[in-house]
Amino acid sequence: MSKITLDLAKKIISGAEEEANKIGVSMVISVVDEGGNLIAIHRMDDAWLASIDIAQNKAWTSVALRMPSANLADATVPAAELYGLNTTNNGRLVVFGGGIPLEIDGKVVGAVGVSGSTVPHDVQVAEAAVKAFNNSVNL
Repeated sequence: MSKITLDLAKKIISGAEEEANKIGVSMVISVVDEGGNLIAIHRMDDAWLASIDIAQNKAWTSVALRMPSANLADATVPAAELYGLNTTNNGRLVVFGGGIPLEIDGKVVGAVGVSGSTVPHDVQVAEAAVKAFNNSVNL
């Protein structure tokens, strides 16, 4: 398998939702392919409306830059090397945690983005999504 299918996206979302339920937070989970195109988005009951765009943009950021969105946090604060990066790409770049690339054999094939709580919770749920992805592709 070398691409994210809808069936695989559903498994990724399921793993993320299970983790979100464990911590008691409603989240939005977004999955994109290697081109940043939306494959699936899932808004849990009562998740913030604002999290829809944020989750999609976290996933897009992670696939566009081939790195977790959290990697941008320190480099984008005032006076840092990449300050203002979040204003590029029509404001689509998200510079805090919750977006993580999905890789097969070291190649980025998509990404997941999670939004709906604190950054540590968003990252925790995104990591659960990546674990579900890895378990599904390594069967």
